[in-house]
Amino acid sequence: MMRQYELVERVQKYKPDVNEALLNKAYVYAMQKHGQQKRASGDPYISHPLEVAAILTEMHLDESTIAVALLHDTIEDTTATRAEIDDLFGEDIGALVEGLTKIKKLDLVTKKAKQAENLRKLLLAISDDVRVLLVKLADRLHNMRTLDHMSAEKRARISEETMDIYAPLAGRMGMQDMREELENLSFRHINPEAFETVTRRLNELSTRNEGLIKKIEDELGELIQARGLVGAVVKGRQKKPYSVFKKMQSKSLSFEQLSDVWGFRIIVADIPDCYRALGIVHTRWRVVPGRFKDYISTPKQNDYQSIHTTIVGPSRQRIELQIRTRHMHEIAEYGIAAHTLYKDSVEPAGEVKMSPKSNAYSWLRRTIESLAEGDNPEEFLEHTKLELFQDQVFCFTPKGQLIALPRGATPIDFAYAVHTNIGDTCVGAKINGRIMPLVTRLNNGDEVEIVRSGIQVPPPAWEEIVVTGKARAAIRRATRAAVRKQYSGLGYRILERTFERAGKSFTREAMKPVLHRLGHKDIEDAIAAVGRGELSSLDVLRAVFPDHQDERVTVKPQDDGWFNMRSAAGMVFKLPNRPKDMFDMLEGEGPEALPIRGLSGNAEVHFSASGAVPGDRIVGIMEKDRGITIYPIQSPSLQKFDDESERWIDVRWDLDEANNTRFMARIQINALNEPGTLAEIAQSIATSDINIRTLSMGQVAADFSEFQLDLEVWDLRQLNHLVTQIRELPSVSTVKRVFE
Repeated sequence: MMRQYELVERVQKYKPDVNEALLNKAYVYAMQKHGQQKRASGDPYISHPLEVAAILTEMHLDESTIAVALLHDTIEDTTATRAEIDDLFGEDIGALVEGLTKIKKLDLVTKKAKQAENLRKLLLAISDDVRVLLVKLADRLHNMRTLDHMSAEKRARISEETMDIYAPLAGRMGMQDMREELENLSFRHINPEAFETVTRRLNELSTRNEGLIKKIEDELGELIQARGLVGAVVKGRQKKPYSVFKKMQSKSLSFEQLSDVWGFRIIVADIPDCYRALGIVHTRWRVVPGRFKDYISTPKQNDYQSIHTTIVGPSRQRIELQIRTRHMHEIAEYGIAAHTLYKDSVEPAGEVKMSPKSNAYSWLRRTIESLAEGDNPEEFLEHTKLELFQDQVFCFTPKGQLIALPRGATPIDFAYAVHTNIGDTCVGAKINGRIMPLVTRLNNGDEVEIVRSGIQVPPPAWEEIVVTGKARAAIRRATRAAVRKQYSGLGYRILERTFERAGKSFTREAMKPVLHRLGHKDIEDAIAAVGRGELSSLDVLRAVFPDHQDERVTVKPQDDGWFNMRSAAGMVFKLPNRPKDMFDMLEGEGPEALPIRGLSGNAEVHFSASGAVPGDRIVGIMEKDRGITIYPIQSPSLQKFDDESERWIDVRWDLDEANNTRFMARIQINALNEPGTLAEIAQSIATSDINIRTLSMGQVAADFSEFQLDLEVWDLRQLNHLVTQIRELPSVSTVKRVFE
């Protein structure tokens, strides 16, 4: 176990003026509070906060953060209180310890909604002070290093949560070394067989090529030094087991097919030296095509900067090279933790001073912003995981703004990354000056121009095309808003007519005082509920005008088979008791009836299973969560609504001459079972400019077959003409329209 004096010495190495008294005080307090507590391994509990603090010293963090690491379990696991810590160490340290206590209880491997809510809490705690994240990651790293003492079930659960959340989060914050170690420790417990196999093969390869890494380091170093880059350092290392396994999985390679198990870094003084080193290497050894990336001119969103290239280098080995400055190396190693080293220092010549508000932290702020946009927990979790796991491509707007996107992103993702409103109104895209489909996958360096339309609503199908969480969440919100708007419009028209028939005037303001009686908090929600069929327009009328007398009458059929009925819109009809004759006496298709277009995508209007076509006499039935379902008046299904007259809606067709919409109708044909019969019927349908949507057939007798066809027609006249034409075919016995 690390000793207290060793911890202080570690901090003194990078911060000679360390507040040693603060560290000693925090250590003594933690030691007293944890007392005789033991870890699962049997070690004194104080060993854990000491090791967490030691991990943070590797990042060169200040003594306040080290003190927080020593105290981070005291409120959670001992009798310590926030007030006591505030009094002894100050409110700043107290707030950090309490923030860690709140997220200490997180159990991320649970049901999605709880997992999402816990992730929200974690990110919100981090957004208050990034040091919460640094201590939490160090805490998780030490727990993973000592996981062997847990049960197998607990090891698997903690490893999955680490691989799902903490390792990607460390990567997003630029802390690549910590990410790699967390991934490898998790990999060992999640897939022990694969871990053992890959580790064994790497060890065998290392033994077989003993001295090769040192030889390549020396040859690269000598070449660069000879060309004038004095002080440049070359470091080589073998890739980690999980990194190797992930590449084998993603590219379907065997271990023998891997050609870049070793990676080398060339660390130089400044940015100009990076490009000089690149030129030296490329003129000495052959470059592997397509393996060059310049993250200095276009840094990653986590502030990572480096030049990546692959060469066929010394000993004819394929070598991955990363060329960076010392400052970039610190950022790559420690991510956001490295910013504390530079905020008060003078940068080397040619360096760009890093802002303490890093790009990595700005990603976190953008993620936090999505909390305020009302996403449900599952959508937020999906959004955040997408952002955590994806590698990136870099594209540009026509004005040169850099947009970083996940690999596989489309112009739709690009549009939403620029602004939600641009995504919602996107109708097309130009990629590098050429009009391209919206499903095109973007590549590094693409210039993307979005074509917009003010009347566009994002189609729900876009959700299956995009890959960014932001785009998916925005498309879902826009789709829900569009559907709500449609239902609200329908509900408003229904309420207008109901109130008008009762001799009243409908206004939104009139609903305000009675919203609580209607079970809604918002006027538009209540109106949309009427459109969805969840709330009766008559109930709204009675709520607004309690003294209104409902004159609706429904009586049993008279001897003549007729009965009177008042529709939901208030009109009294004398209707026959035989559904097939309904509407013979109905005058409800006048201007006061609701206009129905029946266009696809109209969320509040649906057609019955057997369809309806312009020219049919139609009636609308309100159905919960579906709006209006349109039935032809001959439909036998209307019988089941005889006692629910409040659900009947007067509707009429409203089609202009430019209508280009086909409508579905179902017909049934009995015909001879002989070769060519179906061909004759299909030919008649085709010559009538009618489309067959579905076809089913069965044998009703030895020599007769029954065909049922769902057809797409312009109107009733065209359908009747087809029925007459088919009836005249010599092989056809009967043909009739089917209603359900």
